[in-house]
Amino acid sequence: MWLSSQSRKTQRSDQGAETGVVTLEGEKTAVYLTGERRNLPVLSPGGYCWRPAEGETVLVLKSGADGEELWVAGVPNTGEISPGEVRIQGGRAAVFLGNDGSIDLRGTVKINGTPIEELFEPKVKEEGGLG
Repeated sequence: MWLSSQSRKTQRSDQGAETGVVTLEGEKTAVYLTGERRNLPVLSPGGYCWRPAEGETVLVLKSGADGEELWVAGVPNTGEISPGEVRIQGGRAAVFLGNDGSIDLRGTVKINGTPIEELFEPKVKEEGGLG
């Protein structure tokens, strides 16, 4: 009994968080840290829903008295943004909120599932060409 409790103490990490790689995506998220940890819950900011993709590097927070509860919390920043800017990205689609007040949408833009091109007529220039 004493020997097994000593073994657990030496394996315990004093880190409150570490990064790992997602090995299984979806509702049953698994992350490889020092070994694979399965069925980890994923935390997202309020009003935002996120599921990490397989192969993605994620931050895993440890909670509980001995750090036995693990939570997937976020990913490292990739790409360049300036202070005060926000980028929300999923695959090849992205929304950029510029610190100058601009909003830049990347990808196919849809409104209630309908592509925006089907909802609005293209603007025609005076010379007869498209604008």
